[in-house]
Amino acid sequence: MSEARIQHFYDETTGTLSYVVSDPGSGHAAVIDPVIGYSMVSGRIDSGPSDVVVEYVHKQKLGLEWILETHAHADHVTGAQYIKSKLGGQVAIGEGIRSVQAYFGPVFNLGPPFAADGHQFDKLFEDGDVFRIGELDCEVIATPGHTNDSVSYRIGSAVFVGDSLFMPDFGTARCDFPGGNAEVLYDSIQRLLCLPGDTRLYMCHDYMPGGRELRWVCTVDEQRADNIHVNESVGKAEFTSMRKERDRSLNLPALIVPAIQVNIRAGHLPDAEDNDIAYLKTPIDTL
Repeated sequence: MSEARIQHFYDETTGTLSYVVSDPGSGHAAVIDPVIGYSMVSGRIDSGPSDVVVEYVHKQKLGLEWILETHAHADHVTGAQYIKSKLGGQVAIGEGIRSVQAYFGPVFNLGPPFAADGHQFDKLFEDGDVFRIGELDCEVIATPGHTNDSVSYRIGSAVFVGDSLFMPDFGTARCDFPGGNAEVLYDSIQRLLCLPGDTRLYMCHDYMPGGRELRWVCTVDEQRADNIHVNESVGKAEFTSMRKERDRSLNLPALIVPAIQVNIRAGHLPDAEDNDIAYLKTPIDTL
């Protein structure tokens, strides 16, 4: 069976890595964690980060089967629906999205037709679910802790880990969002670090600490040896203490207000109101 072909895309504004994963034999493909631009100043959408993905899929003559979200991101707006409108495919996420929706729906006072049942997505995955991209076997690994809905996707010898892990020199995800839990994240990361040492882990973000060049993939062995937060010598209690102290010092992501409202809707924008203008809400003294 052929190995997946993987092409990365980097959105410099949000530090986000998206991927097109394709089966060379069938030409079928998936997009993982797509980005669409959003200006907090003007409220305007910029399709540019998704357009480069669409262009690549067209150029490679791929057929898009899946648009896979590792979780409902708080740091960028998903391009899932934009890409679906151009290329088709099913938008999928972990079934834990329901609890994320249940929390944030009231925060943003999202009334009907919004419902915290995950129906906005085409597919909700459970831990251990299997699916295919062409002839490529894919497995869903639940990796909560950063968020309730976090999953990783194992496709051949590659695993797309979302925000649970960063490159070894940047560590691990924050756990102070609603539903986040440092002890749960530690256990999720251990599931990843128990994979074969040469398994390739693909990151969802890279912030290039120290001004180094962009990196998006490393091995399980590299993480075990060198991750500054959760290497082989770090136990759960030590990790949990570190993570809680570090999280207290972090600011909220700059795009959390628009991102959450759009991303828990699977990338659907709010409906226009009676003046034909759509609005995103900013809760005051709440987040």
